[in-house]
Amino acid sequence: MQSDAPLWYGRQVMTWAAELAAWSDQKDNLTCTYLTPAHRATARQIGQWMQEAGFDTVRHDAVGNVIGRYKADASVAHPELVVTGSHYDTVRNGGRYDGRLGILLPMAVVAQLSRSGERLPYDFDVVAFAEEEGARYGTAFLASSAYIGRYDPAWLDLVDANGVALRQAMIEAGLVPAAVGSAAVDTTRIKHYFEAHIEQGPVLLDAGLALGVVTSIAGSMRRKLLLKGRAGHAGTTPMSMRRDAACAAAEIALYVEQRCSEAETLVGTVGLLEVPSASVNVIPGACRMSLDIRAADDATRDAAVADVERKIEEICARRNIAIEDMQPAWSVAAAPCSGEHRAMWRAVLAELGQPQFELPSGAGHDAKILEDVAPVSMLFVRCGNGGISHNPLETITTDDADLAGRAVLAFLRRLG
Repeated sequence: MQSDAPLWYGRQVMTWAAELAAWSDQKDNLTCTYLTPAHRATARQIGQWMQEAGFDTVRHDAVGNVIGRYKADASVAHPELVVTGSHYDTVRNGGRYDGRLGILLPMAVVAQLSRSGERLPYDFDVVAFAEEEGARYGTAFLASSAYIGRYDPAWLDLVDANGVALRQAMIEAGLVPAAVGSAAVDTTRIKHYFEAHIEQGPVLLDAGLALGVVTSIAGSMRRKLLLKGRAGHAGTTPMSMRRDAACAAAEIALYVEQRCSEAETLVGTVGLLEVPSASVNVIPGACRMSLDIRAADDATRDAAVADVERKIEEICARRNIAIEDMQPAWSVAAAPCSGEHRAMWRAVLAELGQPQFELPSGAGHDAKILEDVAPVSMLFVRCGNGGISHNPLETITTDDADLAGRAVLAFLRRLG
């Protein structure tokens, strides 16, 4: 590892990301879901690279997390613990940098520290979280929840689309379901958790900036509904007598768009719209739909959710449509990033000659889970291609990755 070469961090991260992208559940795209053969191969490769980078210990825990520790300077008697990382699973047909940048970038930084013989005044863990996306079992953050001792045993009974229970998938992967509790670390030692992540949006790109400091991780509410009207002949049922479930869903979707345009950090999405057994000449008698409402603070999100839910009741009552919950509403609170550590990141950006730009995160991250036990912060790295993510077109540049690596190293030194 020639860590003194020009753009070394960036080149190393890009090389590693490209190599990991070869491990996929699908032949024609990058899909790496929890505990599949490709997922397990990815974990093994990350662990091997951690050993080569100079981590003092590398371990694979009971849920599939890969954890590399770079130990504190020997002069520190009782070192605290600083943690960074992100997830190595992907969405289906995803990109190669979402999540994985936050693993590979600090790995490259540790390689530089090890090569130069530099030690930090705290133990430093880089965690490759095994699951964040929920692509296989439908519930996210399994791995980071286990890491902080918040794993729900009921998750073991979840079943994937092929009927494979999570418990069985763990056994087939060589893991022991009864041992998930052993994945928990001593959270009282954690001094700070930070995450370097692609922005997954266009804000930095549009501003012409490589890096940004995250202010807060948005809180979200999700709900899935089944709207039930009455199917009928498209040609013989008068418009005034129709109970069209799809029209009700469309009206709800438009209201979500309108209401969630009223606050700066508020966003709302109807990502699922489906008419079961649809036919071109039949009035939709049912429609499945989803709601996803997010904001940087809980009060803004909750006010919008209340308005949307009132509107759903009003629209469906007026159209004589019944409402059933396919998935009851669940919500995750917003996670503000630590003011102290945001200031450190701003100082790092200034040190590197970069504008001290801040922005919220509309996406969820493992940092949201870690915020329950420690102060957290995040560094965003600019995306190309219009800011697209969760897509094969997801991209970053070598230059931006290299700058982010230098920022991470400077931040680690300030944390001391």
